[in-house]
Amino acid sequence: MSRFDAGGLSEKQFLEQYNPGDFPRPSVTVDIVVFAVTDVRGNNYRKLSDKELRILLIQRGGHPYIGQWALPGGFVLPVETVGEAASRELAEETGMRGGYLEQLYTFSKPGRDPRTWVISCAHMALIGGERLSLKAGSDADDARWFVAQTESAAERIKLSLSNENVNLSAVVAQKHVDEVLHKFQPYSNFYGRML
Repeated sequence: MSRFDAGGLSEKQFLEQYNPGDFPRPSVTVDIVVFAVTDVRGNNYRKLSDKELRILLIQRGGHPYIGQWALPGGFVLPVETVGEAASRELAEETGMRGGYLEQLYTFSKPGRDPRTWVISCAHMALIGGERLSLKAGSDADDARWFVAQTESAAERIKLSLSNENVNLSAVVAQKHVDEVLHKFQPYSNFYGRML
């Protein structure tokens, strides 16, 4: 039994005259925050190793923002899901395959990308500290692990990322940090096993 809309059209008729160009289309990208927890070797063999949180960044090999450090990611192809795109981009830009990968958040603020209207689906990946070898590829000139450290001050948190002679920092409002930590609560058991 066919159903008709208010204009008397069946779904087949509606789709035959539908023009996708009637609405502007955004591009869709993925960005991946890759976390690893590693052991920090101390001088005392009797003491357990301290743990260090690391975040993976790539150095952009092309415009826009050429030479800047960024999260791995890229455009979603028409034949793949955002999850498949995240796995592909991670492999292309860093040589990493496998591991835990989950979609976290969608960023859609207009004007956030100078190229065009872009909606980005952020993902989180967790890997064991033993899998830290990388190779830059695709449109990345370099891929490195950065040690992550935070300092709290009033309503702000300073995030510092460092690797050899590269030091990056950002100040984030406590409200935003609390929102992110709330999203990570379900993973507290997983983090406990990693630590």
